[in-house]
Amino acid sequence: MSYTSDRPGYGFEIVTTASDSAARAGRLTTPHGVVDTPAFIPVGTAGSVKSLTPDEVRELGAQITLANTYHLWLRPGQEVVQTLGGLHRFTGWEGPCLTDSGGFQVFSLGFGLEHGVGKIASMFPGQDGGPQQRPGKALCVIDDDGVWFSSHIDGRRLRLDPATSISIQQALGADIILAFDECTSPLSSYDYTKKALDRTHRWAEACLRANEGGSQWLFGIIQGGEYRDLRQESARFIDQLPFDGYAIGGSLGKSKDDMLRVLDWSIPLLREGRPRHLLGIGHPEDLFAAVERGLDLFDCVTPTRLARHGTVYTPDGKLSLRLHRLRLEDRPVEGGCDCYTCQRFTRSYLRHLFISRELLAMRLASIHNLRFIMRLMQRIRDALAGGNLRALRDEFLGRYLVAGEAG
Repeated sequence: MSYTSDRPGYGFEIVTTASDSAARAGRLTTPHGVVDTPAFIPVGTAGSVKSLTPDEVRELGAQITLANTYHLWLRPGQEVVQTLGGLHRFTGWEGPCLTDSGGFQVFSLGFGLEHGVGKIASMFPGQDGGPQQRPGKALCVIDDDGVWFSSHIDGRRLRLDPATSISIQQALGADIILAFDECTSPLSSYDYTKKALDRTHRWAEACLRANEGGSQWLFGIIQGGEYRDLRQESARFIDQLPFDGYAIGGSLGKSKDDMLRVLDWSIPLLREGRPRHLLGIGHPEDLFAAVERGLDLFDCVTPTRLARHGTVYTPDGKLSLRLHRLRLEDRPVEGGCDCYTCQRFTRSYLRHLFISRELLAMRLASIHNLRFIMRLMQRIRDALAGGNLRALRDEFLGRYLVAGEAG
């Protein structure tokens, strides 16, 4: 099964499907290269994956990166990026690139601040005991036509709406762009989520109009919070519009179980042949669950954010490199890992770097965490091709999710 559009250089082909789940492997073609799916997308918020060069990101196995529309709009400005050749030339990343719409900042700088939830705190407050950051004052105000922001940099008053979001993303020059939406909080009521959903659907149509004649693929975003009828309404609405692909976003409930229910409600209502992206999710255990439900693309800041705070992935779970017991450990983070960090350095040395607050610590941990995720995605693609995804899932999670810290 394949999908192409009238925009040159683009296409999506499903090459393998699982017999015991909705998982599928595909090839997403863009003007800047091909992405084998399922694929994880490293997040380069301000045009860079923190502490790593584009060549390093590519060598770690990344096929596509994500840049943040809102942050690049504020600094350095889309005009600067466009004048200097677009995101690919400006950032030195030669592969495919995706930009978000700024919709997440509608949440993170609005209800995210007011409710004390977001990327820094838990996106699943019911699972982790409630908000984990102190509630504050919102930096944006939403109306039916768009959003007024107070810049978190200098306090300037800024207006972002569907047409502006598309215009910024067109100027940035990403291969894939996203519709502007309202991302709701996991603590939003049904009534508010319904109002936000209606807004998101109107904005989706406005984004399509703004992108008429454009050269980029545009994905529509499915919202609806944790509410089944709203999620299904949104999936049906977005599916009947001429988007090139889909993204599932917004609040995915108050727990991982809620998230899986949201996916189960939404995905079966989407056309088979177009790419599907799960926004903001990327823990190893979540990747398996999402792939088995038929998702193709994932982005998340977690691998590099954990790394910068001294936590690395191992086959036996996450490991804090600040632990006192690592001070004499003369072995790599993960035996058998082919990343630069594991090939050259010991746990003892990495602990020393973090305790000493050396910048190299963040780079080395980021290298390992991204390589860990990229190796896992390659194993998932290979398992799909070989018809043994479920066996890989059981073997991987049987070690990764064991109780206690990694050894």
